[in-house]
Amino acid sequence: MGEDRVLYGCMGLGGSWDPGPYGSGDIDAAEAAVEAALDSGITVFDHADIYRHGKSEAVFGEVLARTPGLRERITLQTKCGIRLGDEDRPGMYDLRGETVTRRVEESLTRLRTDVIDVLLLHRPDPLADVDSIASALTSLHRQGLVRRFGVSNMGAAQIAHLQARLDQPLVANQLEMSLHSRDWVEAGVLLNTPASGANGFPFGTLEHCRDHGIRLQAWGALAQGRFTGRQQTPAERATAELLARLARRKETTPETVLLWWLMRHPSRIAPVIGTARPDRIRACRDAAVREPDLTHEEWYELWVTARGVPLP
Repeated sequence: MGEDRVLYGCMGLGGSWDPGPYGSGDIDAAEAAVEAALDSGITVFDHADIYRHGKSEAVFGEVLARTPGLRERITLQTKCGIRLGDEDRPGMYDLRGETVTRRVEESLTRLRTDVIDVLLLHRPDPLADVDSIASALTSLHRQGLVRRFGVSNMGAAQIAHLQARLDQPLVANQLEMSLHSRDWVEAGVLLNTPASGANGFPFGTLEHCRDHGIRLQAWGALAQGRFTGRQQTPAERATAELLARLARRKETTPETVLLWWLMRHPSRIAPVIGTARPDRIRACRDAAVREPDLTHEEWYELWVTARGVPLP
């Protein structure tokens, strides 16, 4: 992928989390969020076919239809591979080749576009035949329906297993990463300590992605407002106070400093902003347009404060 610093995650668009229809107000809200993202220098928009039962993609397609020329100014990314449960079946993962192809065709229709710039496989499917997946992705690329591919919520071995069967390079891996969800960074320092057994992050994934030019994308990057809105623990309150002090010192917002903490890591992490509120989107603008302004010491101070206990 290019060097876009921040992505806008569209999961919050489209109204309620049910199969019911969306309304004109939902389209207006999506348009306001898109405008806030563009005003903030964000031009990559991240979707998934399941978000709001497809309504997130659909209202975004409505926004594209309202705004001539917008499609050419942005990068569209979507994901497939999860099937939501209902009264007749449980939720499951489905990366069968024919399913991937069908889901992409449905996303193209909802998004009102003829090509997806980046398609991510949303979660690993234990029953999937990797050769079937690779065949489907290769066909989608040859037909001009998808330009580039990546994965989400996968470790190094899973990525390498798929890449060995693809001519197209995998360009992204989207993982939950934030100052709250820290397994990704702590996996590398808890080795040979009693705490290592509780860390489930696939060790070596950061290094694999960095060595192979795979851009790490961080979903949940704002930590659901734990440090910039609703603090519930002493560590969260202390971290919020520290973020506010750093933001004042650097003449920016706490949200930006929170994202800078991710971006300061040498793995080239691109945060995904999931809020639907235009004011919170605009609060992240400096992260999209400025280099991360955190010293080595400030980065560690944030980490240790959020942990609530010293490093081992």
